[in-house]
Amino acid sequence: MYKDPASARTPSRHTAEFLRVKALAERGVANAQHSLGFMYVNGQGVPQNFELAVAWYRMAATSGLEQAQYNLGVMYQKGQGVGQDYQMAVQWYQRAAEQGYAAAQYNLGWLYAKGQGVAQDPQQAMHWFSKAASQGDAGAQNNLGMMYETGKGVPQDLQQAIAWYRKAAEQGYARAQFNLGLRYDNGQGVQRDAHQAVSWYRKAAEQGYAPAQFNLALRYEQGQDVAQDIQKAIGWYRRAAEQGHASSQFNLGLIYDNGQGVERDAALALVWFREAAEQGHAGAQDNLGLRHEFGQGVAQDFAQAARWYRKAAEQGFASAQYHLAQLHDSGSGVAADRAEAFQWYRKAAEQGHLRAQFDLALCFENGTGVEQDVEAALKWYLRAAEQEYPAAQYKVGTMFDLDDAESDQAGGWYMKAAERGHALAQFALGLRHDNGQGVPRDYAAAHYWYLCAARQGHARAQFNVGLMYLTGQGVAADALEASLWLQRAAQGGIDAAERYARQAAARMDAAQRAQFEHDHAQPRAA
Repeated sequence: MYKDPASARTPSRHTAEFLRVKALAERGVANAQHSLGFMYVNGQGVPQNFELAVAWYRMAATSGLEQAQYNLGVMYQKGQGVGQDYQMAVQWYQRAAEQGYAAAQYNLGWLYAKGQGVAQDPQQAMHWFSKAASQGDAGAQNNLGMMYETGKGVPQDLQQAIAWYRKAAEQGYARAQFNLGLRYDNGQGVQRDAHQAVSWYRKAAEQGYAPAQFNLALRYEQGQDVAQDIQKAIGWYRRAAEQGHASSQFNLGLIYDNGQGVERDAALALVWFREAAEQGHAGAQDNLGLRHEFGQGVAQDFAQAARWYRKAAEQGFASAQYHLAQLHDSGSGVAADRAEAFQWYRKAAEQGHLRAQFDLALCFENGTGVEQDVEAALKWYLRAAEQEYPAAQYKVGTMFDLDDAESDQAGGWYMKAAERGHALAQFALGLRHDNGQGVPRDYAAAHYWYLCAARQGHARAQFNVGLMYLTGQGVAADALEASLWLQRAAQGGIDAAERYARQAAARMDAAQRAQFEHDHAQPRAA
């Protein structure tokens, strides 16, 4: 940031003091002209008037008074009392800087760094920051540290970066204290030292530097290098949030939403999420989208959901891209547009969003919003499957099953999904063992996998389990178990199950019939 002139307001002076300064200024005394401009800028003993301040600063600056030249540059840079004009700001800063005025050297370096009023020139920025830094200007010292750290305008040198950060930090410059804390935290240019990192973060935080407050809060929340203390975390988040620090606002929202260390307060959580979202925090925008989509704390409004999702999606936030794709897929709050949905699925999928990869594969497999492409579908199913997504692992299995050359691979993918509880994969494994497809025929293994799927409500698996209990295939014959599972299969829509259930019922003894009636036809856990 450029430096403002001192702006602390002092109690209004007597009119006689103003008249005394004004009289000297009108006699051409440059220091008095500057003082009069300063009084007008700050409303010190006189109504604030930027235009008159500029006029008096100009008189003193033209006389060569470096402080007036600097202050006139500030007025041009900020557009106070004159139209904003970075080129004029550069001219006046240059005149003051060449006289050795450190604040002007700093601001001139800043304009060269940003390319405002002059062509961007890191070497010139370095030159002027160095001059100000050598005079003890903490902001310039911090900026030199940043330039050495990033290698802008100078060869990268972490040791030099740390040396300049330390000079500024030891003067109490909060940003440098934070930057020095980061170096100790990451072990960049120094040996990692969590104690030093926290100490410097705390110094910056106590001066009100919001990024340091956020960092300190995060440590207390997670118990990282400090004793976990959710109340201290909330306190630091709040101090940063009240300064408009969006990530702190978002994290406060999460804490109140989850009731983490405090009584859950969904309304307060929503307030903080909205504060962060309106500042452009993508996670908060996605969160607001979800709340509007599902009517959580707000009236359900798909159009509002789409608006917030889009804001986050356009920032590249993968979760919001996926949610926006779903709305376009279903036509909720936006026009149904499968091609648009496909594009958002792709954007999220390319960032590694698991569900988006799966849904993108579905689009390619079914030709939804894009030309059908089975190879592309398999590629995206595989990417999701490799992230241990059971539904994708099952789909990979089914696609390999359809390809005679690859069918041997199907069983492995079915197994991965089945072990994670995917009912369709469990049933597919049951069939493979039942029929000896790609594996030796093994009725006990078939029964095991059918039973896993049946317990999750898979009707065909329930039917097959019932038949195996009825016939004693892969398991000891048990008319009661057969009846229980076959009835469940019949309720699930398997037409033949009712007929076999009657056969099983006919084979039950009195004790089994009593148990059957007691269980109300509900299968027992095996």
